[in-house]
Amino acid sequence: MKKKVVIGGIVVLVLLAGYFMVKGGKGNDAADILVTVETGTFQVDIETTGELEAKNSVKIYGPRKLREYRIHQVKIDKIVEEGTEVRKGEWIATLDRSELMNKIQDAQLEVDREQSQYTQTKLDTTLQMRQARDELVNLKYAIEEKQIILDQSKFEPPATIKQNEINLEKAKRAYQQAFENYSIRQAQNRAKMQEVTANLRKAQNELRALTKLMGEFTITAPEDGMLIYRKGWDGKPMKEGSTISAWDPVVATLPDLAVMISKTYVNEVDVRKIKVGQQVEVGLDAFPGKQLTGKVIKVANVGEQRPNSDAKVFQVNIELDGYDPLLRPAMTTSNKIIVSMLDSATFIPLECLHSQNDSITYVFKKEGLSVKKQEVMIGDNNMNEVVVLKGIAPGDRLYLSVPGGHEDDPISLLPELDGKRNLPQEEEVATKPAEKTITLPNGRVMTVPAGAKGKKGMRRQGRERPAAATGKTSGDKK
Repeated sequence: MKKKVVIGGIVVLVLLAGYFMVKGGKGNDAADILVTVETGTFQVDIETTGELEAKNSVKIYGPRKLREYRIHQVKIDKIVEEGTEVRKGEWIATLDRSELMNKIQDAQLEVDREQSQYTQTKLDTTLQMRQARDELVNLKYAIEEKQIILDQSKFEPPATIKQNEINLEKAKRAYQQAFENYSIRQAQNRAKMQEVTANLRKAQNELRALTKLMGEFTITAPEDGMLIYRKGWDGKPMKEGSTISAWDPVVATLPDLAVMISKTYVNEVDVRKIKVGQQVEVGLDAFPGKQLTGKVIKVANVGEQRPNSDAKVFQVNIELDGYDPLLRPAMTTSNKIIVSMLDSATFIPLECLHSQNDSITYVFKKEGLSVKKQEVMIGDNNMNEVVVLKGIAPGDRLYLSVPGGHEDDPISLLPELDGKRNLPQEEEVATKPAEKTITLPNGRVMTVPAGAKGKKGMRRQGRERPAAATGKTSGDKK
């Protein structure tokens, strides 16, 4: 009898061990990690990476009159190393003069051509005026000759006297016409000389201006400061070999390091949370142990697409508090923009969240030796954690990943969420394409099939409870 009791006990122990092994193999895996649901102060923030730059800076310009001489781009031939401390008047950069030298040579040829034209016109007008003056003198002599002939013919017949009077009158008229023509020719030649003189002066002025512009191709510092290369349209610094545009001929900048800002970009999903005046915790990659503070001073109204990226982002400027001599332009910053603070909140890691059809958000909760697939209502989130409004309680143990063997378990739904889930609308199914984008309460964006059941069918799917016989929800049925 005693031997039977011992054997029975051993059998019971073996059965219990097998039961726990089976349950443990189903609900717990050696790789599963569990976390405890916490409650307390929760900080809603957005983390971004930025780059330091001075809020105010002095721009160092190259030649500003390049467009007047049809020069559209100029290459930077030499420039001092970025970060060099320079004094006012010190050499900074030299621009490529090759195109300008060609312009100067063309201008010199134009001056020579206009000078030749001026000389030729001057000689031609001088010769013409001399001939006109000789003609006037000759005509004056002709009048005197006709007068003498008329005086000597006073004893001649009246017809001879009349003919001499006519000849004298013709000589006077010829002289008068020649004198008037002389005045007109003189005005014409004066206008010709003014024209060639103006053309020559214009060519000389252009040559003089180009020669003066040559001196502007040597850039000097307008103020004391640290030289920082200017960034081009592609975000790359403009250094030796880069070209500057005649429309914006900035070569480099001298930043005012007293006030620094971190320029960062926020994606279009999170930008709605950013407001001017929000506090920011700023860290430096160059000095990991150093923590700074700042505030948002500008949020762009229009998004842009950054190079090598398909996402639309909005520029956000963060002004740092105080002055720190360690801060340098172009340093990389880690910015944590504080959106809000929740005094008493229940929160879990984002890794604990899972979704079904982008309409139901749930977690895997450990209950004793079993695992429960529990729907939750979520609220605000940051980069690592999310606030849970309903579905779990502080102290609950959750799985960070899907425990083995429980992928197809039924979801324990929350009655209060019926009708509030992100389900496709009947109208949208009829008008929208085969896919649609849904934004979850935690800010995640997912693309899902639009479905064909319509609004009512989707609501029935969300409301049905696990079937006792099959262990699956009606939403799993095909």
